[in-house]
Amino acid sequence: MKRFLLFLGIFLILLGLLFPSETNKTLALKNIPIENEKRAMFLSYLEYESLLKGKDKEALEEELTNIIDTLVENHFNMLIVQVRSFSDAIYPSEIFPTSETLVAHEGDPLLIDVLSYLVTKAHEKNMEVHAWINPYRIRSSEDGSSLSYKNPAYKWLGSKEVKIIKGKGIFYNPASPEVRQLVLDGIEEILQKYDVDGILFDDYFYPDDTIDQENYQDYLKEGGNLSLSEYRLEQVNELVKNTYSLVHSYNKVFSISPEGNMDNNYEINYADTKRWMQEEGYIDYIIPQIYFGFYNEKKPFYETVRKWNSYITIDSVQLIPALAFYKVGKTDQYALAGKEEWERNQNIIQRQIIASRPVSHYGGFALFRYEYLFGSKYETEAVMKEKESLLHLLQ
Repeated sequence: MKRFLLFLGIFLILLGLLFPSETNKTLALKNIPIENEKRAMFLSYLEYESLLKGKDKEALEEELTNIIDTLVENHFNMLIVQVRSFSDAIYPSEIFPTSETLVAHEGDPLLIDVLSYLVTKAHEKNMEVHAWINPYRIRSSEDGSSLSYKNPAYKWLGSKEVKIIKGKGIFYNPASPEVRQLVLDGIEEILQKYDVDGILFDDYFYPDDTIDQENYQDYLKEGGNLSLSEYRLEQVNELVKNTYSLVHSYNKVFSISPEGNMDNNYEINYADTKRWMQEEGYIDYIIPQIYFGFYNEKKPFYETVRKWNSYITIDSVQLIPALAFYKVGKTDQYALAGKEEWERNQNIIQRQIIASRPVSHYGGFALFRYEYLFGSKYETEAVMKEKESLLHLLQ
């Protein structure tokens, strides 16, 4: 009987080596040192509201310094800082009002230039800073009463350039040439005034299926023959291509962080992600939000990251998976059969990085977001264990 159990054990070990599970495959990969790996952290307007708003100048500077020091001490080398979340700015701007995520009322003076301070402190520690812009979102609610007269959206309320969308908020029209120029002007202002290392767009592109109907009808009357979907893809493509050209004229890089679900990019957001990864002149980094666990029933991580990598056909584009630290310790309802994965495991982010490193266009990883990893209000036992395993990997 003992001999039988011994042979059975050997057989199971060999079977595991020959046919490893999805999880074991990632665990079996060694911690391969990756030269010039980007280790990025998203710093969003939500951090401003919880960590910065309401503080005096000295406390603001202390908190911003602490953010940079914390990231550097834990071996991160890239900060993706949200500079425009709602047609606003976290720096003194001639185009956009100061953000109410930092001041009492939109347009109030800033106590310090947050972007300038972060860039200076980060560069002192050899950390990159990429300015994260939401090009179209004006408000997350339908209430425009907080819009200041300094906001460029204010003058366009009631026009086809700006639309209030029920249940979603207020947005600029992606099909408007005037809107595209506004976005480009705002980017150039940043590039002229600040030594940022790059510009990044997130996943908010087309907000709904009605915002550009007038534009599309005008296009057809002028002899256009693109389908509505093709037309919308081209409106976004034009902004992306022009942004790339502008950013490269300042010798910086341009990134986009689209949804991790490719179908949604085309069918809902009208983000032509495959084209951006297969033609020169659109992006330098693709940072898809692969916010899925290994056992997500519809989008398992290992398969999804390899699929994104397979879409890249030019050497100038690098893949930087964005990872969902915010899911640690929580039920992932949309994962179906894998919904309890983030509750039961405390090394998922670590394994996702290890699993991503061998893909051919890998350039690094990005975590969403700072406060979930380093904020005290999220310090559950699961978060602390996940954090420990991650930071051990990054040493």
